[in-house]
Amino acid sequence: MTPRESYLDWNATAPLRSEAAQAIAAILAEPGNPSSVHRRGRAARQTVEAARRAVAALVDAAPDWVVFTSGGTEANHLALRAADRPRVLVSSIEHSSILEAAPTAQRIPVDRDGVVSVDALDRLLAADPRPALVSVMLANNESGVVQPVADLAAVAHRHGALVHCDAVQAAGKLPVSVAALGVDLLSLSAHKLGGPTGIGALIVHDAVELRPWLRGGGQEHGRRAGTENVAGIAGFGAAAGVAGETGIYDRVRRLRDALETEIAGTVPEAVVFATGVARLPNTTAVALPGVSAETQVIALDLAGVMVSAGAACSSGKVQPSHVLTAMGAGPDLARSTIRVSLGWSTTEAEIAHFLDAWTALYRRHRARRVAPRAA
Repeated sequence: MTPRESYLDWNATAPLRSEAAQAIAAILAEPGNPSSVHRRGRAARQTVEAARRAVAALVDAAPDWVVFTSGGTEANHLALRAADRPRVLVSSIEHSSILEAAPTAQRIPVDRDGVVSVDALDRLLAADPRPALVSVMLANNESGVVQPVADLAAVAHRHGALVHCDAVQAAGKLPVSVAALGVDLLSLSAHKLGGPTGIGALIVHDAVELRPWLRGGGQEHGRRAGTENVAGIAGFGAAAGVAGETGIYDRVRRLRDALETEIAGTVPEAVVFATGVARLPNTTAVALPGVSAETQVIALDLAGVMVSAGAACSSGKVQPSHVLTAMGAGPDLARSTIRVSLGWSTTEAEIAHFLDAWTALYRRHRARRVAPRAA
């Protein structure tokens, strides 16, 4: 049976896990300020610290390294601005919260598959000896391409640079270890892995000096002022506790691969990006040449299928993807690309629902294109 609605936009946000919802409800029933010394305050502090341990465990970090923020965007801004380095280098495919936090940063190029060039980073760092910060995401939110962060970090450290990694899309879908990656700073966002919106974290290695840019209190060990969002933090901790079970994405990968095989067999004109390199197990970036991404998203929505045109963080605007442009895709192809992203509860019926709606759109487009020649 075809679902009435099929949600295939998990990279935009994941559904709230029941464990997170229960943790949030418990805190809302008995509020307390973690800075207060009475019993409610102490209970709130215990909640925050338990969540800190859970988030740290998700990425193989020490609990003291976890700085809770309002989300991934703030974590990225905190990393780029508070590290206070005169040079900043970012990859050309970073999320807009990185690109706009450091608009004058040098761009590290990627190849046609969207993989950041280790050699290019080496050359850029060698050309200027000033202290630098390098920021490269672990997995791209649009293409799903996994980056060689450990190799990039090794090169950066050889030049004395700090390394920040935006792991917002990767956490919960891939095993993530701060130690294995060799990074100094790492960003997370709760709502991408089944926690609530409005809460995230920056992991700060204890060897890194971070200059706080929100002041007015001693919260988060003096690194981020403001009363903690205890309910959000509790939900984040609960989601992190179950998000480490990344084996569930083996099933998701099989669904994604089956989706792409069906696309190749039924829509020969379609272009699926970066199939030859490591990607997130849930993400497909697919272009339907000649049909704008906006048209596809609207048509699919009318059919009850929800996907995105690239990133879902641009105030609802549908525009050519800077990620695909950096990968060498022409404007027409970039404008005709949508992102299909799956999650732990995605079903075969939802995949079939997408394929039925999308191939129907393709057939309508092909019929309109052929009709004038037939006349």
